[in-house]
Amino acid sequence: MTRIEPDTMASRAQPTPNPSRRDLHPEFLSLLPLTILVPVFNDWAAAELLAEQIDSAFGEQGLSGHLVFVDDGSLEPMPEQFPKAPPRNLLQIQTVELSTNLGHQRALCVGLVHLKQSEVAGPIVIMDGDGEDAPSDIAPLLNKFVEEGRRKVVFAARGLRAEGAVFKFFYRLYRSLHRLAVGFDPRFGNFSVLPAPILRRLTVSSDLWNHYAAAVVKMKLPYATVPIDRSRRFVGESKMGFVGLVVHGLSAMSVFGDTVGVRLLILCGLAGVLTIALIITAVVIKLATNLGIPGWATYVTGLLLLILSQLAVLSLVFIFIALYSRGQSSFVPIRDCPIYIGRVRTIFPRDD
Repeated sequence: MTRIEPDTMASRAQPTPNPSRRDLHPEFLSLLPLTILVPVFNDWAAAELLAEQIDSAFGEQGLSGHLVFVDDGSLEPMPEQFPKAPPRNLLQIQTVELSTNLGHQRALCVGLVHLKQSEVAGPIVIMDGDGEDAPSDIAPLLNKFVEEGRRKVVFAARGLRAEGAVFKFFYRLYRSLHRLAVGFDPRFGNFSVLPAPILRRLTVSSDLWNHYAAAVVKMKLPYATVPIDRSRRFVGESKMGFVGLVVHGLSAMSVFGDTVGVRLLILCGLAGVLTIALIITAVVIKLATNLGIPGWATYVTGLLLLILSQLAVLSLVFIFIALYSRGQSSFVPIRDCPIYIGRVRTIFPRDD
């Protein structure tokens, strides 16, 4: 396993200071170098553009760091010359090649386990590789990270989005359902700064295998947000279709399975009480008044009893699923993720 040595690597090369580094909090410079973690699947053209923009942004802000790509079982090989031009501010570019395609969130989980085993000591910037997480927006995240005492996960809270009207409609629908089922509005995703000490707690949580941001919230880890709009993709269109987006949303909600189950159980209970009240009302109207059509009370009562029985069955299912899941062995990332790592390559080491 390749170990990333922050102090040694930092001594190899320091980027030339730039006046724009004043935009950064001065205390943050003592935490360099950074580690940038980016999952990639086939999209090497975008990954190369991202590496170039990160290197450029680092030069403008006086930063340095390591770039780690998690190759999520790509079918298209990385170009032989990657990147085409040697970076000036990046100290190292590394690839963690997975043996099979796991999906974006699970590839990210394996990457975090790799960094934990590599004993990374500095802050970790997690971002997507398609350009929607702009390298120029790393600086505001870092400033907030320092302002919060360097102990909180700092997420980019999304404002404006570059997608079309259909995507925005379903995204708002998902946020509404998430708010009802889980209890909060999911306005942030992967783009974040993660303190290295929190890795130890994250990588032993089975929730990290399903969704990184949801795992941070579920584990009650301290976090803060910075409003940052999404940028546009570097090249092409997103390869994640409608089904993939639904699966991604359900993966986030599955982390809060207990909460969702209890809320549905309460909903079934309230519906059951309402059903019983309607049955009693129908019986009272039938026996105590002359209202209604002959036979209607029997029909309505039978229908309501059927609904009540279905609600009872659903409630029992929720209860038994929750109890059963608590008794099963969990996937532990720090223990189980290494089996998915095929090899780790350093494709750009700075020698000066």
